[in-house]
Amino acid sequence: MWTYNKILQYPINIKCTDPRLAKVIISQYGGPDGELAASLRYLSQRFGMPDQTSKAILNDIGTEELAHLEMVGTIVHQLTKNASIEEIEAAGLGAYYTDHGVDVYPQSASGVPFSASVLACKGDAIANLQEDLAAEQKARATYEKLIDLCRDNPDVVEPLRFLRAREVVHFQRFGEALRGVQDKLSEKKFHMNSDLFLNGKNNNCMFQ
Repeated sequence: MWTYNKILQYPINIKCTDPRLAKVIISQYGGPDGELAASLRYLSQRFGMPDQTSKAILNDIGTEELAHLEMVGTIVHQLTKNASIEEIEAAGLGAYYTDHGVDVYPQSASGVPFSASVLACKGDAIANLQEDLAAEQKARATYEKLIDLCRDNPDVVEPLRFLRAREVVHFQRFGEALRGVQDKLSEKKFHMNSDLFLNGKNNNCMFQ
């Protein structure tokens, strides 16, 4: 169960319309390395984790990514909600506007709609966590590129910096989860042969 607090994780108040920025930032909404992909990946992978600690980490981060999805959607919405048709066309969003108006639709900056094919759920805890570490690094790199593109708009840059910082924290937590899972899976498992108790002396039982 989740409790929804009706406030953004970080405040967003963009004063100037800029569809050009919305066109690139939307990649962190529905792109392959975006927040939607991250949340679905982690919330799906958690079921196959071998211990409660790693399950909890995936659950926590997957939930937070939903909050980040809300933030990115808010940024895109505020950048486009009062845009004129001329501004939309100048930003290269004519095709997007035709299909979606100024609704926030999950796609990459290049216009590719979100697909579950980007989710890595391999059925192997180590492989999944390695993928998660890489995913957080790719998201961080994307945010850094977006910050470069938005450097003249502090109303956009500040929430992007917050989101970038959270990717770093997530990377660290996934590192902790990976170490814990590796330790868990490397534990020696001892199995007592039940025949010792059934046959006693015939099997040189240690209890004879």
